Amino acid sequence: MCGIVGIVAHGPVNQGLYDALTVLQHRGQDAAGISTEHEGTLHTRKALGLVRDVFHERHMLRLKGNMGIGHTRYPTNGCASSAEAQPFYVNSPYGICLAHNGNLTNLAELKEQLVSHDRRHLNTGSDTEALLNVFADELQRQSNPVLTPQGVFAAVAGVHRRCRGGYAVVAMILGHGIVAFRDPNGIRPICLGRRDGDLGPEYMVASESVAMDALDFRLMGDIGPGEAVYIEAGGQLHRQQCGAPRSYTPCIFEFVYFARPDSIIDRISVYKSRLRMGERLADKILRERPDHDIDVVMPIPDSSRTSALEVSHRLGVKYREGFIKNRYIGRTFIMPGQKLRQQSVRRKLNAIDLEFQGKNVLLVDDSIVRGTTSRQIIEMAREAGARRVYFASASPPVRFPNVYGIDMPTSRELVASGRSDEDVARLIGADWLVYQDLEDLVRAVRYDNGDIIEFDTSCFSGRYVTPEVTAAYLARLEVEQCEEGRAQRGRDMPEAEEDDDAESDEVLAESHAGAA
Repeated sequence: MCGIVGIVAHGPVNQGLYDALTVLQHRGQDAAGISTEHEGTLHTRKALGLVRDVFHERHMLRLKGNMGIGHTRYPTNGCASSAEAQPFYVNSPYGICLAHNGNLTNLAELKEQLVSHDRRHLNTGSDTEALLNVFADELQRQSNPVLTPQGVFAAVAGVHRRCRGGYAVVAMILGHGIVAFRDPNGIRPICLGRRDGDLGPEYMVASESVAMDALDFRLMGDIGPGEAVYIEAGGQLHRQQCGAPRSYTPCIFEFVYFARPDSIIDRISVYKSRLRMGERLADKILRERPDHDIDVVMPIPDSSRTSALEVSHRLGVKYREGFIKNRYIGRTFIMPGQKLRQQSVRRKLNAIDLEFQGKNVLLVDDSIVRGTTSRQIIEMAREAGARRVYFASASPPVRFPNVYGIDMPTSRELVASGRSDEDVARLIGADWLVYQDLEDLVRAVRYDNGDIIEFDTSCFSGRYVTPEVTAAYLARLEVEQCEEGRAQRGRDMPEAEEDDDAESDEVLAESHAGAA
């Protein structure tokens, strides 16, 4: 999962891109990058680390220009290294920078096509680099020597024909404008906003609407499945459907965990959907345990707080904040590597003993994925004096790998895979465990938007919305992940490079003069 943003304005966009990335930091904490264009010259700063650590004053001063794109990275393909921080760049045609959120499921096939047929060189294992080269190749094929909106949309249509998986993309074509598009299934989110100024309208695209709110852009709506938006450098907006939508199936895990509660995604309020998750979860608890002995309901901060509050209200049980979060520790689920996740839980949370002592506590979390965090939190609750510890998940059991951009690639990593609820409860140390039913989760999220009938629920249901994800595909993916894990254990994790003014820290591409 990553955060992407693009802005076309009538003044400098460097500060706006930085502010938007800080708002989208929850979507990726591995690396960050910004690319801007000024008078035909590309300016890029990208490195490992949080947004606040990657960009210093000297970098911001160099990011000149009235249009640019930005990215916060959470690695699912390739590796956690500065070489794969985004945006990526190719100099032909025109000069293109690209950043994306999601995962291509036919990456091996694309690489073969790009190398053997299109004669393009790939320097990393990132699917973003492959996607960029596909887009560049399709743009190169356009017969008109002058770049037009129709030429851009034809290139996007070519990307949809060749690429499979879930992806939301923002790309900057130097000297021309910014294009943004979404996979034909609408799996990964991206929205469009507008801000009116004295010199005319300015436009912004971003993964979540909260980035629009922070910069005072008015949300115009979502980019639809298979749709593309092209914003010329002068501020002219063009929209076109570039391929028949295969479905409209947004990833439901965005609403469960990834998105901020103050976001609107596909016209659905994330906050309201989480409230309804809590309502339905409480109803299930009352059905299964009408004579429960729960003394207090506590959330696992932060993403489960909204659901937990509604569970408490519905059960008629006290709500208390039993864990205090250290906000300077990243989200453990999206940290690269299991070892880092395990080390971070106790540094991240601290229990308030007085709220636990002698009580039967219901802990509410948004989901249980690997079980590592849940097990350690339950241990902390017992150490704080809880008499019994019950655990409730606002989402169903995660039993299948996600292949569309979330780092849960193999079933062997998932605590619920092949296990009953009782088995999972025993493994994480809970006295009782209750999961949300999938049907209730879908109803809770779908409530606001009648246009969306289905969601991508593959990690819960094992039903994948793209046909190339078969049992054979998943088996091959598991083997590859095991081999990658063994290789990774045999070497040290790469460390962030010293931050200095070296040429490698600041990529300045030469001036471009139209078509290649």
